[in-house]
Amino acid sequence: MTFRQARWDEPPVWEIAPPQEGPPPEVPDLPPEFRRHTPVSWPEMGELDVARHYTRLSQMNFGIETSFYPLGSCTMKYNPRMGEVLARRPGIVDTDPDQPEDSVQGTLAILYDLQRMLGRLTGLPHVSLQIAAGAHGEFVALLMTRRYFEDRGEPERNVVLLPDTAHGTNPASAAMAGFSTVELRSREGCVDLGALQGALTDRVAAFMLTNPNTAGLFEEDILEIADRVHAAGAVLYYDGANLNAILGKTHPGAMGFDLAHLNLHKTFATPHGGGGPGDGALCAGDRMAPYLPVPRLEKRGRRYVWSYDAPQSIGKVKRAYGNVGLNLRAYAYILALGEEGLGRTSDRSVLNSNYLAHRLGRHLPRPFRTLVKHEFLLSGAPLKSRGLRTLDLAKRLLDEGVHAPTVYFPSLVDEALMVEPPETESKRTLDQFYEAFVRALADSPEALLEAPRNLAVSRVDEVKAARDLRLSWRDLRNPKQGAEATGRA
Repeated sequence: MTFRQARWDEPPVWEIAPPQEGPPPEVPDLPPEFRRHTPVSWPEMGELDVARHYTRLSQMNFGIETSFYPLGSCTMKYNPRMGEVLARRPGIVDTDPDQPEDSVQGTLAILYDLQRMLGRLTGLPHVSLQIAAGAHGEFVALLMTRRYFEDRGEPERNVVLLPDTAHGTNPASAAMAGFSTVELRSREGCVDLGALQGALTDRVAAFMLTNPNTAGLFEEDILEIADRVHAAGAVLYYDGANLNAILGKTHPGAMGFDLAHLNLHKTFATPHGGGGPGDGALCAGDRMAPYLPVPRLEKRGRRYVWSYDAPQSIGKVKRAYGNVGLNLRAYAYILALGEEGLGRTSDRSVLNSNYLAHRLGRHLPRPFRTLVKHEFLLSGAPLKSRGLRTLDLAKRLLDEGVHAPTVYFPSLVDEALMVEPPETESKRTLDQFYEAFVRALADSPEALLEAPRNLAVSRVDEVKAARDLRLSWRDLRNPKQGAEATGRA
């Protein structure tokens, strides 16, 4: 379709070009084997049909504006639109990473202030925003740890200790950084001090720990853990994935950690997962600060400058200095709430979690019947007597209009189901989720095995999908194949 208008005061004329006939025109420099010999068959649809098609697609998706996500801050929670508006300002979106320092002093001032804020909130004052995301922060921190021990003349320290509650990225990051890993079994959901002491040899470089951990429990022995790790000459690393549960109450620095990565999407309301790219920060205490990446953002007088004067640094780990748009969202969120307000978000997160844990614990066993932090675990083991698994319950919840929670993690609980209600959810929403959960649990085994039945795509063969990445969703829609693949048929 083309537009033609002979004079400005004449009505426009829209012309539809006739379909191309015959072979397409020759492209002289294109090798013969890549040339098309028949015309392209383009689909033809009306504007209204196209609009309705994409509207229907959007309605098939789970979105934070329409659905509750018991995955919580880990992946999806509501992010204030204030941050979205600020991040779209021309002074941010039109900035090039290679612009001269003098032309972006305002942006550098924001980043510098954000570094100071995150340093204060973590108790680790030296901060790099060059980190791309949480797992990248782990990897960079372990590169720093390796350089630290090389400088000390201890290159034989090549072991990283992990609890069995660790996030899966922890061992992956350690392996990528050249370390081997040793997993420690938990005791009542927390670090077993005896197991830790027995593993702290002179080859251990670091202990990676999340506090509160993925069972939703606060490691009450954290000061003793820090003392033992440091006495063994190792580094204590904080996985900041669950910082939102203790924000404004305590911080990694007070617990004795040397390094900490932050997932800005989890704690400081920046989009992630289905909502946008990730972003992270890496915070260090005085001992590990010399090894942070370069360039470092410094303030000299009234100017902000990039400094490469850091001879012990591991070097540059990302082309641009972080994701400035997401950094600005986090900056605005922190300024809007302040330390007191950030503490209230932790209060709400912990309250929501314990409220649901108390109610849902009447229907499925809770492995650790104690007060939890931002998330809690249930065991779907009783479902086995009905020929069901936790996965079937999660699939059935999709038909209730809520996204499924995390299942089978952490591995210390049989048929684990993790629920993490973020601070942004109201009591009404939590009650609706509870009622949906109870309905799904009470449904027939046949209904759970066939779920989801009300979505655009029904039960898929997840094992086949994991093994063959070339498959499309159409290849995976046979529920019988899925049952056979998982050993239920």
